[in-house]
Amino acid sequence: MTSAAPATTATAQDDLRGGIVQVVLATLASTVGFWAWMAISPLQKLYATQIGLDEGQISLMLATPVLVGALGRIVVGAMTDRFGGRKMFTFVLVTSVPAVLLVALAGQIGSFPLLLVAGFYLGVAGTIFAVGIPFSSAWYPPSRRGFANGVFGMGMIGTAISAFFTPRLVEAIGYLPTHLLIAGVLTAFAAMSWLLLRDSPAWRPNTDRFVPKVVGALKLAVTWEMAFLYGIVFGGFVAFSTFLPKYLTTIYPDDVDVVGAGTRTALFAAAAVVARPIGGVLADRFGPKVIALISLGGIVSLAYIVGQQPPEGIVTGATFIMMAAAMGLGMGAVFAWIGPSTPPEKVGSVSGIVAAAGGLGGYFPPLVMGATYNADTNSYSLGLWLLVFVGAFALVVAGMLRDVGGRRNGGKA
Repeated sequence: MTSAAPATTATAQDDLRGGIVQVVLATLASTVGFWAWMAISPLQKLYATQIGLDEGQISLMLATPVLVGALGRIVVGAMTDRFGGRKMFTFVLVTSVPAVLLVALAGQIGSFPLLLVAGFYLGVAGTIFAVGIPFSSAWYPPSRRGFANGVFGMGMIGTAISAFFTPRLVEAIGYLPTHLLIAGVLTAFAAMSWLLLRDSPAWRPNTDRFVPKVVGALKLAVTWEMAFLYGIVFGGFVAFSTFLPKYLTTIYPDDVDVVGAGTRTALFAAAAVVARPIGGVLADRFGPKVIALISLGGIVSLAYIVGQQPPEGIVTGATFIMMAAAMGLGMGAVFAWIGPSTPPEKVGSVSGIVAAAGGLGGYFPPLVMGATYNADTNSYSLGLWLLVFVGAFALVVAGMLRDVGGRRNGGKA
């Protein structure tokens, strides 16, 4: 094994000016990656109708990109430690282009097996998150990494773009042209990443071998603690972003059509995106623990309301938006927790594992929702009750963890 200098150790000599520009560019690249990653979900009803899919097949189709995107983040996070964000952003975006084209082909010929293969490949786009966290962290000192990661996390708006625009584009220009457009945007932003992004002067490549690096990250308690919490907050966000169009058109078929479900899902994603940097800034100021507790308390309370299946209208709309905001606060808090708690040379590896846990947290709920759906009562209440119980357990766990403090108390725990 070869040794390496710490990956994100800033010194007084490091010139970090221009960091916000680099983080914003990385956020734009992430937005496109998230759009591609969620390209299947907004069209689930189209696939179900044209191919003739049952509840189980729909759930599997929606969950497959999430699973691959989750597990792939472990590898991509470690690769980012070694090769840097500029190269890895370009790599992930370029690699995602054939995946989008394969999805287009599967839909054109109406092949469910090929659609699953395409969805598996499409998961590559979801790994882009594990590139941006160490990239953004390296541009800021530890006391401001909650802000940096919160801004980068706004790239999740790609899920809202996908939910809002993808079905509308299909109606306006057609199924195949829509996917060609997404592939073209991915290509353009891959070029942007290569030409305009630059790694922080504080970043140092970590050339440790992959397996020992991941094992070393897994030996840290903070990895497991943050992985569990992120599995709830980000996993819940991914699960609802993926499954909400299906949920709304199933529970409220007379009130919500495909385009309307896409709009509601876009609002859900946008609320989480706006709340994420707020969560990061508040965590920098007051400490991540208190923000995480507020987030989890909100998720549990709002999941209970959703489980009652109130009539479609203002209550359901407001409840989902507030739940998304609670999840966004939690996402910002968790990654603000990682920076000060993790050795600098392991930030990429730990971030990759935690991001993978978040993706895995989004993989299982759609499958559970599909398996627990009660056709006689047209209800997903059992699956939603499981979310309440898991969220309550996470609330207890978070309350037992050690905080890293905030600027309010000088950064002391």
